[in-house]
Amino acid sequence: MPGPETSVFRYSEASIPTHNGTLTVVVYRESGRRAEEREHVAIVAGPLGALAGGEPVLARVHSECWTGETLGSLKCDCREQLDRALAAIEEAGRGVVVYLRQEGRGIGLGNKIKAYALQAEGADTVEANEQLGFAADLRSYEIAASMLRDLGVQSVALMTNNPDKCAGLEKAGIAVARRVPHWGGPNEHNRDYLEVKKAKLGHHS
Repeated sequence: MPGPETSVFRYSEASIPTHNGTLTVVVYRESGRRAEEREHVAIVAGPLGALAGGEPVLARVHSECWTGETLGSLKCDCREQLDRALAAIEEAGRGVVVYLRQEGRGIGLGNKIKAYALQAEGADTVEANEQLGFAADLRSYEIAASMLRDLGVQSVALMTNNPDKCAGLEKAGIAVARRVPHWGGPNEHNRDYLEVKKAKLGHHS
């Protein structure tokens, strides 16, 4: 979890043609007294300079989900949320998706798979994290706020259902002008997971 000793700096950027049009990928590196150095990504639609100014920028702060985004796991709606966010910023012609390396709500891939094993035994997503000794959600949004500030973003229309994400960005100095509802579609494998996010994590319907 990022702390005061951690910072990010812009490392590289390039435009990439995608199924959602041409997007600019800006890579940030995490540095400080950490043993590991992680890379986070800002994916931008429209000119980078168009993000600056007081007008709210359509944005999503999205945490990495290797199981959903790479394997196509049906246990969550992360891949669909990411795809919808990228399509939305391209359609708007101006926006940013901040992609954070915070797998498993901050517990990492290995522990996330351990949590999945506990879920197979009957625990829900919150109970599994707690049985492993973690809080329900360990994610931090300070790095996301630093990246947005570097891009000139002062205010966002945030694509999320998570009130804690709005509060976290506000606390880190990014104004959330409004919340844009952002659910993926339910299926037989993730329906209980989506309900737990509403009932136990306070996500909006």
